[in-house]
Amino acid sequence: MSPVHRRDNQKIHPRDGIHLRVVLLMLLAATCVPSHRVILQQRKTKQRVLKDSGVLGELLLQQALSPAVKHHRTTTTELLENYMDLSYVGTISIGTPAQQFSVIFDTGSANLWVPSVYCSSPACANHQRFDPARSSTYRSTTTSVATWYGTGSMVGVLAYDTVTVGSIQVQNQMVGLSQWEPGSFLVHVPFDGFLGLGFPKIASSGATPLFDNMMSQGLVAQDLFSIYLTPDERNGSFVLFGGIDSSHFTGNLSWIPLTAQTYWQIKVDRITMHGLPIACIHGCQAILDSGTSMLAGPGLSVPHSEMQLHSARHRLCHRWHTIPAASPMEDGSCISGFEAYALPVTTDELWILGNIFLRCYYSVFDRANSMVGLAPAA
Repeated sequence: MSPVHRRDNQKIHPRDGIHLRVVLLMLLAATCVPSHRVILQQRKTKQRVLKDSGVLGELLLQQALSPAVKHHRTTTTELLENYMDLSYVGTISIGTPAQQFSVIFDTGSANLWVPSVYCSSPACANHQRFDPARSSTYRSTTTSVATWYGTGSMVGVLAYDTVTVGSIQVQNQMVGLSQWEPGSFLVHVPFDGFLGLGFPKIASSGATPLFDNMMSQGLVAQDLFSIYLTPDERNGSFVLFGGIDSSHFTGNLSWIPLTAQTYWQIKVDRITMHGLPIACIHGCQAILDSGTSMLAGPGLSVPHSEMQLHSARHRLCHRWHTIPAASPMEDGSCISGFEAYALPVTTDELWILGNIFLRCYYSVFDRANSMVGLAPAA
């Protein structure tokens, strides 16, 4: 099999990284281009509000998305806001003139959706809502759309409009406009909607994902995007569309082939602590999911991992900012970085590697070569 040469002249062989050990070392200290960069913001100001309203535990433990249920090639960076080390939120605009929305850039889903003026749910009333009457580029459809997440859902209708991310303007992008957002969870979150970065196969109602349109419209220099997440509520997180920023990682990227083109799914050899396997003993599948806060695994595996973690809980809390195993609260207590879920599959053990994992690595999501690249974050 011949090697693949990237535009940055870095030589990669498709088999490189096949036997890469993606190891979660729970007690090893790890820190979790001029371009079109999307800044991600991290916020903590609502922690007490959420705790007092009784939904903080739900936010911490159920944020995971369940995997069961114009023509100028360039790059753009979207800066993200870090929200309590749980959610990383960036700003996009939709329509002409632009209407701004804060969204989760979610590699674990594939639809772009925001609340609309047609939605009267409390979650919509508490967030920015898109008004089609204010956009000259809006085109309606009669196609309904529904998405389900671990903590909430939306039902709405698809429409076409211009979407701007960083300095990239995507024409005729399919956008979900929510008409109903049941439940209480989405009422409290610091973002309006989701921007899915998964594959078309998992998009609801056949909507074309935004990054697919970026590629087909020739808007990115390379058919890849990369994510850098900061820990400790620091600024500087971003999504970089069409490029790789080597100043934000150390060493070389390790390239891991995808095992599916639905989610960003890879093979993991084992999960260890103190050098000893604690889960995924015979290998397993894992999904890199920037829309999930925790490390989510099968219900039978997570309790064992939690038990191994319990004796080290005090030390983890003391050094929480360097160890991707627990998250601190304002009162000094810790919440485990593990989350258990029931997944109705009978084949491979499946783990979801959320932000607590992604903070440790500069992550490249390569659509052209169907690979994920990981390097220790700088």
